[in-house]
Amino acid sequence: MNLHLSGHHVDLTPAMRDYVTSKFTRITRHFDHVIDVNVILSVEKLTQKIEANVHLRGKDIFVESADADMYAAIDALIDKLDRQILKHKERNFEHRGGREPGNLAQED
Repeated sequence: MNLHLSGHHVDLTPAMRDYVTSKFTRITRHFDHVIDVNVILSVEKLTQKIEANVHLRGKDIFVESADADMYAAIDALIDKLDRQILKHKERNFEHRGGREPGNLAQED
């Protein structure tokens, strides 16, 4: 997984960078076919905003979150992203006939 972090009107501190990367391990724990993630952290007056564009195989997912605290916005974004990725994973699983990608054995 390639993770690209950028800030708009905000300086990315090493603590913020570590916090975001540690939170994205939750996403890869549920779904390990994540190709690329672009994250933009921005500040608009009193609102801290974070956006993520996740590139999966066959689909792009865009999620954004805003809060008064940047760390709370990051937590909300990860929750939203986790729900969308799990939904994508379930749809993909059902589309394949309920089989895991590595399990090719037929049941009798």
